[in-house]
Amino acid sequence: MRIAIPLFDGITALDAVGPYEVLSRLPGAEIRFVAAEPGPKRTETGMLSLIADAALTDLPDPEVVVVPGGFGTRALMENHTLLDWLRAVHETSEWTTSVCTGSLLLAAAGILGGMEATTHWLELDTLERYGAHPVTRRVVERGKVITAAGVSSGIDMALTLAARLAGEHVAQAIQLSIEYDPEPPFDTGSPATLLQRSSSWCEAQQAGSLTSVDVQPQTVAADRRGDSERSGRKPTQRLDNRVAKDRVAGLTTRASRSVAQTVPLVAPCGSE
Repeated sequence: MRIAIPLFDGITALDAVGPYEVLSRLPGAEIRFVAAEPGPKRTETGMLSLIADAALTDLPDPEVVVVPGGFGTRALMENHTLLDWLRAVHETSEWTTSVCTGSLLLAAAGILGGMEATTHWLELDTLERYGAHPVTRRVVERGKVITAAGVSSGIDMALTLAARLAGEHVAQAIQLSIEYDPEPPFDTGSPATLLQRSSSWCEAQQAGSLTSVDVQPQTVAADRRGDSERSGRKPTQRLDNRVAKDRVAGLTTRASRSVAQTVPLVAPCGSE
């Protein structure tokens, strides 16, 4: 089973490496990192290179395609070499998938027209402009197309895909082997959960007592699909993307410089 992961300059490393760590453990998997021109591709931070060992033309018919995101997707939205390849391989692929703003490339290639899909939360509006119906779920499966939200959700997508390819037992074994049982120390992994904390942050800042973000660690991460029994918390209602942008912008304006330095609201995967 040939799995193609296209690389490009400005890629978010985890978008490609997260799914790789899952899918490379599938029986019979052969993963190829491909690019318009083979060679090293620098990640968006500039501190790491991933190597494409084959050209796009060397793999015209992979069974699975995983398109990562990154700031570099901006330069590829009208790149005919990559977009033509995506259109062609989608015709014969068993699964066409993306992580973060990789879905923008699928949309630009015309693959997501009229389809529910997801991307990094800051780019849901962009996804809509390219003809998809954006949703805020962590993983969205529609036919043979699976899209994942921002960065870390690529691991969730890859486990979902592994279950489709090899069965749930295999996928569960892979999850155990990579010990994917996340317990994030902060409950700020989405705009909705971040905004729940904004009031206490600003109150502490106004009182002059804020030297670091006062956020209680989570014992267990909430299931983003709505099943919150493990976390003991009520499911968080997703916010409209425009509202989230406005409110997060307001939060950063009110918060002190020390908070901005401690928890920078970075927009990875090509977000601005």
